[in-house]
Amino acid sequence: MTAVDRRETESGIEVKSLYTPRDAPDVVEPPGSAPFTRGPHKDMYRGRPWTVRQYAGFASAEETNARFRYLLERGQMGLSVAFDLPTQLGLDSDDPRALGEVGRTGVAIDSLADMETLLEGIPLGEVSTSMTINAPAALLLLLYELVAEKQDLAASSLSGTVQNDILKEYVARGNYIFPPRPSMRLTTDLFGYCAERIPRWNTISISGYHIREAGSTAVQELAFTLANGIAYCEAAVEAGVSPDVFGERLSFFFNAHNDFFQEIAKFRAARRLWARVMSERFGVTNPRALALRFHAQTGGSTLTAQQPENNIVRVAIQALSAVLGGAQSLHTNSFDEALALPSERAATIALRTQQVLAHESGVAATADPAGGSYFLEALTRELEQRAWELIEEIDERGGAVAAVEAGWVQAEIEASAYRWTKAVEDGERVIVGVNAHAQAGGAEIELHRLDPEAEQRQVERTRRVRAERNAAAAEAAVARVRETARGTENLLPPIREALRALCTVGEICGALRDEWGTYDR
Repeated sequence: MTAVDRRETESGIEVKSLYTPRDAPDVVEPPGSAPFTRGPHKDMYRGRPWTVRQYAGFASAEETNARFRYLLERGQMGLSVAFDLPTQLGLDSDDPRALGEVGRTGVAIDSLADMETLLEGIPLGEVSTSMTINAPAALLLLLYELVAEKQDLAASSLSGTVQNDILKEYVARGNYIFPPRPSMRLTTDLFGYCAERIPRWNTISISGYHIREAGSTAVQELAFTLANGIAYCEAAVEAGVSPDVFGERLSFFFNAHNDFFQEIAKFRAARRLWARVMSERFGVTNPRALALRFHAQTGGSTLTAQQPENNIVRVAIQALSAVLGGAQSLHTNSFDEALALPSERAATIALRTQQVLAHESGVAATADPAGGSYFLEALTRELEQRAWELIEEIDERGGAVAAVEAGWVQAEIEASAYRWTKAVEDGERVIVGVNAHAQAGGAEIELHRLDPEAEQRQVERTRRVRAERNAAAAEAAVARVRETARGTENLLPPIREALRALCTVGEICGALRDEWGTYDR
């Protein structure tokens, strides 16, 4: 091939014009067998389809509850909760710093009263719930458990996932509160708490999604995500939790991007790499703790405001890569998300995209239907090797926490994001409707509009909760949280009792801020 004919994946892996058996000589194990290249389950979707999730949350708990019911009525199988920015940062809705942000990017949850409203009429024993929350993840899970108690459900019957991945906040999203090391304590305290009380709950969703959204390559997404996973495992082992036990409840969250075959290969390489990590570094023998399970979401950063209907096609291609890559659950983005929060029409199209894939495409009929492709197997091996080299470099820098504290991971992602943006601006990378095949005008898109009065209603509800609760009991409960934060006991039991006493998320996080400080880089 001449230089002008050179083709590469988005990660810089050269793509040859033809692949032959010599490019994929390895014998790949069957699905359900370590290192799980072809999937974590023997029969994959023949035995159990992937869980269809649609991420939702906006304005008030009442409005989000209505959207959840709307989606469940149309065939969604699990809830996926988006929280607003103040909630993610441990601020109550009436905090001056929350002004103008309440209910904008998700639902506002300040107290047990809000969580009860959010989940009203939803049978928690029959649905699996994913919550995208990190710094205050323990608090939101405890609120969920308290609502389940009011539904007379045992905590042991609850299933779902809490994202709880604080390390990627420091490198990709910025929604952190406390410094890394006390934040890691909260994460591992949640591991131990769930092992005893909520054994079916996935205690962390180690997230490469936001790393990719911030501009990383697929190789970086793999390496940085798994390096974070290693750090969580090390912290859990240090806290005395067995990796053969907590390893069963780990899950991962990856981005399904545009480079179709690279994305399929990335998911397969992730399973292979994680089985190696758990076996070699942590001595895991439990097959369920060796097998990486993941949720995927289509690439939000790939959606364009120009010609937004093109996003329907992008999302379908990305979703297909996640299915062929063996995802356990999947969220498909709505085509209007580059313009506003999803409208009901756009959310329904996104949901139907998954249902068409599941019921009409035939891709769920057999395990790993793309496996054996010379191109795919070669890409899987190449991604695995490059990601492992990057993991080893992170090891040399002292591990993921040290690399994050030094700003090295952030700098690597920023450099990749710059290269991508420059390639688009120079026309080297084509984005249909943006730098190629553009057109003026276009159809009017009906966008979702937030109720402008929702923020004030939320503020008033939070103030009413404080006014009507037992003030002495709430004060004593927060004092107990402070005391525990100074020691080494598991923080979740005193936080649970504070939430039961109607202390707010902001009050509890404020107490922890006082004890631990904040991270302001």
